[in-house]
Amino acid sequence: MPLKLCPPFTPFKFMNHPLLLSLLAVLCIANTAFAEFRAGIAVRVVTPDPLLPVSGGMGPSKPAKEKAGELNVRALVLADDATKVAIVSADFLGFPAALGNRVRALVKGIPPENILIGATHTHSAPDAYGFPDGKGGTAADLKYLDSVCARMAEAINEALAKLQPASLRIASGDAKGKIAYNYYADRLYDPRCHVIQAIGADGKAFATLVNYAVHPEVIGSSQGICSPDLVGPLYDRLLEKGGGVGIFMNSAQGGMVTADNRLPEGKEARDWAECVRIGNQLADEALRIVMKSPEQKSPQLLCEARTISFPIDSPQLRAVMASSPLGLGSKGATNATTQFNLLNIGNAQILTVPGEALPNIGFYLKRNMRGEHNLLFGLCNDAFGYILTRVDWSSFKTYDYVSRTCLGEKTGEILIEEALRFVNEIPAPPKLK
Repeated sequence: MPLKLCPPFTPFKFMNHPLLLSLLAVLCIANTAFAEFRAGIAVRVVTPDPLLPVSGGMGPSKPAKEKAGELNVRALVLADDATKVAIVSADFLGFPAALGNRVRALVKGIPPENILIGATHTHSAPDAYGFPDGKGGTAADLKYLDSVCARMAEAINEALAKLQPASLRIASGDAKGKIAYNYYADRLYDPRCHVIQAIGADGKAFATLVNYAVHPEVIGSSQGICSPDLVGPLYDRLLEKGGGVGIFMNSAQGGMVTADNRLPEGKEARDWAECVRIGNQLADEALRIVMKSPEQKSPQLLCEARTISFPIDSPQLRAVMASSPLGLGSKGATNATTQFNLLNIGNAQILTVPGEALPNIGFYLKRNMRGEHNLLFGLCNDAFGYILTRVDWSSFKTYDYVSRTCLGEKTGEILIEEALRFVNEIPAPPKLK
């Protein structure tokens, strides 16, 4: 019996079947949506009611009788098909990992190591460290801090739920005007302002991240005012001028890069009007700097995390960490270990710093990073005080305070060595064509 051959298989006939074409179209659309770069941002107000004492550094907090502006936590979530990252800003002097880890445990949609939590460093917010009050206790309100952690997690989860297709504008430039200066040596600070702006499908900005080195201490802790300081007006101005919701991440502002609120005859402006002036100036400069930068339609996203450990040589910091009710460190601990991140976003590279690095360290790290735009997120993931190099530590009488509130003379060198090893082990961000 002769063998009968089957008709030749012609896949193109099947490819033209209406049901198959519909299925392929759905799969293609779903895959495209999943692969898109997306961004979302959300805000929560965390001003205590009733007001709590405010902290400007180690030592007792000061009673607060009024408020100027609202304390916020803000979360910017970025995502592509492989990675989700949350960049979080909190209006506090610092936000230790002991609190940050509580927040991470409440977020299920983003890997905990990809949640970067930084403090704006306002000197007019409640104590988030648990500093000794000189009476055997602390002014830190643990119930309030629990509520801040809950609201921060809410903001991250909302930003994650609000992810939308986005492109980015990324730019760097000197911020002009009377914004910041170095209290110890006027011109020894980094004037560069780095900006990352998320653009929606309608072509409008819906989020603007501003990265700049400055102490928001125009008001300070001694006036009895709870305030985000200059960062509050910065956010208001960004929104007013079409930048969408703002988020501020501080940079290498240590030793002592502060707000330029100087007046003639050695006086200083220390009121809300001066916060508005400086916040508006920084916002205007950020928008000017980013305005003409090209849109990056499909920016690549990469986030890596490592641990870094520093010896605790400072008796003052050792005492604070051991006595804090937040569990910052155990009694007798000789090292402080925390997370630091390297983040590539489009043609930008970001390194987190767990404290207040002096400007020379900031310049050196940026110079040796590998992006077309190099950003430092200071006081991020932890808040270990000032970070000095060995040659600066206790070298000048002027540096007595920053040396006492530094973990030790090796802190700067360890940070630089570990950071640059990290940078060289991770692929560099792609350059814009």
